[in-house]
Amino acid sequence: MSSKQFKIDWAGRELKVEIGHLAQQANGAVLLSYGQTTVLATAVMDEKPRQVDYLPLTVDYEEKLYAAGKIKSGRFLKREGRASDEAVLTGRMVDRVIRPNFNQKIRNDLQVILTVLSFDKENDPDVPALLAASLALGVSNIPWDGPIAGLRIGRTTENKEEWLLNPTYQGREKSDFDLVIAGKKDKINMLEGGANQLPEEVLLSAIEFAQPHLKEIIQWQKKIIEGVNPAKAVLATAEAPAELVKKVKEKIGDRLEKALYQPGKSERLEGLGVIKKELIEGLAPESEEETNQIEEIFEEEINRIVHQNILKAASGQEKRPDGRKLDEVRSIKTQVGLLARTHGSGLFERGETQALSIVTLGAPGDEQTIEGMEVEEKKGFFHHYNFPPYCTGETGRLGGPGRREIGHGALAERALLSLIPSKEEFPYTIRLVSEILSSNGSSSMASVSGSSLALMDAGVPIKNHISGIAMGLMMESVDNYRILTDIQGPEDHHGDMDCKIAGTELGVTACQMDVKIEGVTLEILKKVFAQAKEARLHILKEMTKTISQPKEDLSPLAPRILTLRINPERIRDVIGPGGKVINEITGETGVKIDIEDDGLVNITSTDEAAGQKALEWVKNLTREVKVGEIFQGRVTKITDFGAFVEILPGQEGLLHISELAPYRVRRVEDIVRTGQMIPVKVKKIDEQGRIGLSMNKIKKDK
Repeated sequence: MSSKQFKIDWAGRELKVEIGHLAQQANGAVLLSYGQTTVLATAVMDEKPRQVDYLPLTVDYEEKLYAAGKIKSGRFLKREGRASDEAVLTGRMVDRVIRPNFNQKIRNDLQVILTVLSFDKENDPDVPALLAASLALGVSNIPWDGPIAGLRIGRTTENKEEWLLNPTYQGREKSDFDLVIAGKKDKINMLEGGANQLPEEVLLSAIEFAQPHLKEIIQWQKKIIEGVNPAKAVLATAEAPAELVKKVKEKIGDRLEKALYQPGKSERLEGLGVIKKELIEGLAPESEEETNQIEEIFEEEINRIVHQNILKAASGQEKRPDGRKLDEVRSIKTQVGLLARTHGSGLFERGETQALSIVTLGAPGDEQTIEGMEVEEKKGFFHHYNFPPYCTGETGRLGGPGRREIGHGALAERALLSLIPSKEEFPYTIRLVSEILSSNGSSSMASVSGSSLALMDAGVPIKNHISGIAMGLMMESVDNYRILTDIQGPEDHHGDMDCKIAGTELGVTACQMDVKIEGVTLEILKKVFAQAKEARLHILKEMTKTISQPKEDLSPLAPRILTLRINPERIRDVIGPGGKVINEITGETGVKIDIEDDGLVNITSTDEAAGQKALEWVKNLTREVKVGEIFQGRVTKITDFGAFVEILPGQEGLLHISELAPYRVRRVEDIVRTGQMIPVKVKKIDEQGRIGLSMNKIKKDK
């Protein structure tokens, strides 16, 4: 097709799309620019379906350092390597937005690749990537029920009534929340954001503000797609034969519901596994395709039962798999101080979900250095999330974190971030690790609660506890739906929404929502947030029973940090030529020394005496000598005109021959010798900082 361009002014910046110029062999491709940030989105579909029982969709977000005019800093490897955590998170976000708009019975491989070609350091590529993905699918021949739109909302801290649409990085720094919202028509199908303990009403108002802007971009996309007028492919999505559906249902009978409503996860999975095994053995499928069809029918029956027992029941009679009420949180157990040799630990259990969080405190120099397309920064707080196979009773390969682990870890980190004290208040580098020991629903929110317990156990001065909850939804229509608190297993897998909300007593610190349906209305979200707040406050109350405030003292195993501020011009005196001085200090005392450009010195040591020794050493090195002070100095060098005397480590002054005695001295060696300790008084300091000393003055004063 010939190249076409489309433009619109959006929040004071040009949003431009070019179609038909690049990547012409992809099923659909668009080049989208917002400001000077440019993303190429491609959508490709294999011609033949695979023999699988799921929608084989992959979304990859590619950061290119050249987009920001950078070359990788490594000496030997200059090519981009594995995707950064930021890239993984953006890819996951786009995936959560576009996936529900596919026919879930499609079995053709689908791949959406989002490549950042230009980055202007003002406009985050994530929202442009989301829009580009929507348009690439829309103008392709791939069947897709779009378009969708996304945007970012913030607000100024000076005027909290002023919403910011698609704020730049600079604008986001001044905002007390950062929320990405995606939607379709009048519904919201994705939320992703963090906030500084804000009331639910603020975030809901932001969502309400976003809706007309989402509609505007959806209408704009529709005009573009209509202008291209793509012929959509007709895919053969294999429907199970009616006779097979009938056989499966007859063979299952009422056993499926009995197995599904067992009190424990292991009993439920065992019962469902037995039924599925007997079902496949009894029907003896003749092909892999037929086996997949049987398994799909089996899952659809579970889906039907779970929905029916909640939606069709009278109010108050709804039946959840574990027998709880719709707004009931599972039993909570908490514990701190489990591990003897760690700096802090907390165990959080909610039903069969169990998260063990561990805090490690380190020196300021232990910060994580991040070098990416968007940012070059150092992080003094980070949270890592591990999901080993045994937590679901399975075997599996252990290795680096996958997309799920990165996503859940980042969500918990965002939830905790606003509670972490500033460097000035608490100069430690803080690493949190959450080990999921058992999982049956919302382990990411359990890791938030476990981390809060661990931080207080470690003595990190956080002002409030923080917890999180996962909310679900069973929906037949906008008039018939039920909101579920603290979803688990089948409610998550077969439900229509997963909305995670974390916060303190004061308000929300993070939220993340995705749906399996077209979306949810603002009215539904208001009820979700209100019900989640009740659950969060209940969990916080239970956590407070175990530990209500940070411990007054750090663990004796944790390092101690001593700080002082020196004149920035004296930093070179502490470091010394080629690092000689600072290496001597650290080598002799065993401490770590971190020096900021503004003259802040942090000395970290597990040995208090060694830390004090290093502190005094640095003080002496950087002490500002004053006229009139008396020192016991060491003679370091003798010349014809006097002697050089070290009065402080690294600081020397000249003791002129005329200042050696109250009488005329012919030879310096007649009075002092090299290495001798002598009393001297500071007589003068010239404009260049050179120190003049006197022994004669001391004797006269006496």
